[in-house]
Amino acid sequence: MSPSPVPPVALTPAQQRALDALLALPPGVGVLTARRGMGRTAILRAAHAALGGRMLGAADLARALETRHPLAAEDALYRLLADALSEHEAIVVDDLHLVTGPLLGNHFYARQGILRAPLAALADEAAQTGRRLVTVNDPGPLAMLWPRARAVALDELAPEDYAHIARASLGDVAGRLDFARVHRFARRLSARQLRESSEVLAHDAAAGTLDTERFVDHLRAHQLASNVDLGEVQAVDLAELKGVDDVLQALEANIVLPFERADLTAELSLRPKRGVLLVGPPGTGKTTIGRALAHRLRGKFFLIDGTEVAGTPMFFQRVNEVVEAAKQNAPAVIFIDDSDVIFEGGGDSGFYRYLLTMLDGLESESVGRVCVMMTAMDVGSMPPALVRSGRVELWLEMRLPDERARAAILAERTGALPAAMGRVDVAALAAETEGLSGADLKRLVEDAKLLFAYDVARGAPHADSTEYFTRATAAVRDNRQRYAEAEARARARHPGRPSFFDVPFAAMAGMAMTGEDAEGAALHTFGSMGEPE
Repeated sequence: MSPSPVPPVALTPAQQRALDALLALPPGVGVLTARRGMGRTAILRAAHAALGGRMLGAADLARALETRHPLAAEDALYRLLADALSEHEAIVVDDLHLVTGPLLGNHFYARQGILRAPLAALADEAAQTGRRLVTVNDPGPLAMLWPRARAVALDELAPEDYAHIARASLGDVAGRLDFARVHRFARRLSARQLRESSEVLAHDAAAGTLDTERFVDHLRAHQLASNVDLGEVQAVDLAELKGVDDVLQALEANIVLPFERADLTAELSLRPKRGVLLVGPPGTGKTTIGRALAHRLRGKFFLIDGTEVAGTPMFFQRVNEVVEAAKQNAPAVIFIDDSDVIFEGGGDSGFYRYLLTMLDGLESESVGRVCVMMTAMDVGSMPPALVRSGRVELWLEMRLPDERARAAILAERTGALPAAMGRVDVAALAAETEGLSGADLKRLVEDAKLLFAYDVARGAPHADSTEYFTRATAAVRDNRQRYAEAEARARARHPGRPSFFDVPFAAMAGMAMTGEDAEGAALHTFGSMGEPE
């Protein structure tokens, strides 16, 4: 015996349009295509209420399969649907993906592909007898599952749909929230996500503390999931960078502003840049910028680390998962770290083509609010077509700090030193450290402290603080020299490859940009999330 029918819920405007289109289809198989969590079951229940007949779900499918051989799942499914269709003018089938998914996506299944034959037969039978079979499917090529079926797509939810779903849990309070703003912040939320958030926030609504900002903050923290664990990312701020005010202004204007100022975004139709190339030598603060943006944007920041995933069998699957998640959370930033490592030596040409296609696709309305940010130390390793094509709309360069910036960094780093180390002549030290990066300065301060601690531990007389810093600076320069020698050996094996140690950035930029483009480009950058800078 079939369970008692569940009363249909009030549908949102988008769901009602999908239902009306589904009911208007001629006899045969009608398929609702929609993402999971969008209220697919609610629409099918409403279709059942309108059409009558029988509704089948997971329990019916499980009973049909339990007495059959595992390699006869198609037979069991066909028999269940054919019998129901012979007894009723209409049948509505939910949860069908629980069966079709494993059969179509399992390469080890001996009868893979046979499922299409019984489903085609059902479609023909329903059309010839004037009966209806209504079901649901994930977005994708319908012919792969239902030959001869007609499809109806559920539109993405609009602000009025957001308000409709929230009203069920929040009551009249929902009318005081700006769901147009909520929709601008996260356009591709599912009905399930909105319902869950509204249920959680019902307590705030009852207490009179719920407003639009609180609703958005809840979505940001609980529904927009980045692939970056912020608990593992050092909390930093863009203001910690010294001497690169133009870089920070470019980031704030071109990236952060479209995310944080919904009012200006709506009024001026602002979008983040679709392609950003962030270039700079190691240790210049690229990681600081990446970490700061991760914390600033939270659920809208996604990381692809080329050094970890390039060339692995799961590379493209992982990249595609990140891209789809970013689209889901748009506006969003996809940060491709060490992109020059991915492309170095002409490798991963498949990823290069994928990236070009993705950047072209970002012009469309559906994904135009996704920004792809790539970091590189060596522009010469980047595919020329990628950097010349106009797909990269913003170039950013992180430079080595000048003397005033070095003094600011050193003053901040040495400000908390114990009095026993003595006074540090910051101005002299800044002059002495010409050519060192911010990461180098951080390291030499830490090394100077270790040298001091070593003397304390072995009971040796304390040296003057200047000596500790002089020795630490010499050690840092020695390591940089060794790194440069290693780079030189690498260039000898790969002739023509430029290095940051002997090629000005403007010359490298000229490889990708010439004439007025090169003169007018904004040159600034950032990089690795995993390595300290």
